[in-house]
Amino acid sequence: MFPISDDNTGRRSFPIINIALIVINILVFVFLQELGEDTEFTYAFSTVPQEIITGRDIVTQPEVVRDPTTGQRFQVPGLGPTPYTVYLTLLVSMFMHGGLAHIAGNMWFLWIFGDNVEDRLGPFGYLIFYLTCGLLASLAHVASTYALGQDPLVPSLGASGAISGVLGGYLLLFPQRRVRVLFLRFITEVPAVVAVGLWFVFQLVSGLGMLGGGSDGVAYAAHIGGFIAGVVLVNVFAVRNPFAIEF
Repeated sequence: MFPISDDNTGRRSFPIINIALIVINILVFVFLQELGEDTEFTYAFSTVPQEIITGRDIVTQPEVVRDPTTGQRFQVPGLGPTPYTVYLTLLVSMFMHGGLAHIAGNMWFLWIFGDNVEDRLGPFGYLIFYLTCGLLASLAHVASTYALGQDPLVPSLGASGAISGVLGGYLLLFPQRRVRVLFLRFITEVPAVVAVGLWFVFQLVSGLGMLGGGSDGVAYAAHIGGFIAGVVLVNVFAVRNPFAIEF
């Protein structure tokens, strides 16, 4: 089930912060990451769980690894030095992406769901809400890395955790808002509780699959942590009626 658009008829303000966040993400990917080709910048500012836990910058050498399926060998860049404090990566990595599909998917979800959440929270409240959810999502990923015994030197990046928070806020504020989705080659409309709820269920199921030792390179703990943060915090940031829920 892939979202295409939502009902914006009740929106009363221009989503300046939501658009600014999308623009910043694109600018970082194009000019600082050079469409993902600048591995030096990417591996210097991605969030590394062991760096966050220890507070110590870690620099590693490139490593040649072998794909167990194809047998093909390729080089994985090493972790680069991070200017200033390693905790800066918790913020910077929130605006970085691993490829075109990664940023396109994230920005699409942010475009659809972020504007109405900003309308309810106000520009400043929405910005703080977005950043807070992103930070908590990253910390959830760091915690799960150690809890599940995963490699703490594997870097993570992306806006998914913050956007998951936006989805959590959207679900709580607008559970019955109609969302147009692509489902089994058909375009239909479903309530947000269905569209967003099924997305969260998928994250939970996939995250539980990690307990079996599998990995597909997706930080599901960040998605789950960001979503829960959004549900818990959204009414704290609401500026009109903090406890109003739309039905």
